[in-house]
Amino acid sequence: MLMSAIVGAIITQQSAQQLKNFAAEMFTVDLVSVLVLREIGVLLVAIMVAGRSGSAYTAEIGSMKMREEIDALTVMGLNPIGVLVFPRLIGMLVALPLLTVAADAAALGGGIVMAWWYADIPPSVFIQRMHDWIDMTTISSGMFKAPFMAMIIAIIGSMEGLLVEGSAESLGRHVTATVVKSIFLVIVIDGFFAVFYGAIDF
Repeated sequence: MLMSAIVGAIITQQSAQQLKNFAAEMFTVDLVSVLVLREIGVLLVAIMVAGRSGSAYTAEIGSMKMREEIDALTVMGLNPIGVLVFPRLIGMLVALPLLTVAADAAALGGGIVMAWWYADIPPSVFIQRMHDWIDMTTISSGMFKAPFMAMIIAIIGSMEGLLVEGSAESLGRHVTATVVKSIFLVIVIDGFFAVFYGAIDF
């Protein structure tokens, strides 16, 4: 939330600075609210979660693989995918949208403070203009991305953990691969949705 608030404040400051040249500071509200709700909020959360939870998934499952605990599950007649991967996937599908809501609120809060301090736009005016400008399409377009990003992070983190071999070097290599692949694919998915929304005028 702190990171989102800072990014929201930076975007607001830069937008207001450029729009001052056209005496159009009020459009800062439109720009920031749309950018945060459609793109920045969910993307920042997904990148942070990929680095934090995606790597943790790989480390946890990889450590179990090194200690042969996954083989023990198989011997007990349990499916490692169902026991280890599916609960993490469900947890990520629940958590990422909730974190996105919190990040959106924090980014908009940072934008409100910066708009008040830098562009003399009072919070009440910011909120009213955002209320007039933003509709459910803008909100849902960002939130709709969250489950897809959650699936990518959880699946990559879990699968890389299952690929760990019997050494600490292998564990480190797969944890690094999880972070890199997850962040890359999250950004690709975000770009795909941006193009798709543009094509269907959503």
